[in-house]
Amino acid sequence: MTRYLRGAATLAAACALMGAAGAAGALPVLVSPVEPMRADALFVAPRAPWAAGHRGIDLRAATGQPVLSPGDGVIAFSGPVVDRGVVTVDHGGGVVTSLEPVEHSPPAGTEVRSGEAIAVVGEDAGHCAPVTCVHWGVRVNGEYRDPLDLLAGFGPVVLLPLPDGDG
Repeated sequence: MTRYLRGAATLAAACALMGAAGAAGALPVLVSPVEPMRADALFVAPRAPWAAGHRGIDLRAATGQPVLSPGDGVIAFSGPVVDRGVVTVDHGGGVVTSLEPVEHSPPAGTEVRSGEAIAVVGEDAGHCAPVTCVHWGVRVNGEYRDPLDLLAGFGPVVLLPLPDGDG
């Protein structure tokens, strides 16, 4: 087997193992809360918990469009925060997602399934004005993470070494 084919086989095996690890309970694989998924602004991690950053991604949406649960879970919060509606889903294992601006979300304690409509995009354009978007934030054990790291088909890029003897 050539070095290239061994590297490709190693990469394929690693991807399979990473998928199995995710299924075993590491972090959930999430789906986009709006379809089609078009990002207007990406995650920008703050340098410190109190510093400036963009703690989520902004997804282009239309007022009244369905907002989907990014994964199985329980509604942890549903209601206004300052000037807009917010819905938060607890996915278990320390993973929580928040979506805003939304309207007509179910009350806290409601069980939801991945891809299930849980709200509609609110009339407030939010911080994306003049366009309308849904801001999608993800926290893992209280720390903000890039939603794309948990999104089905995305995930963080991990480089693996070639097998021994191919170096």
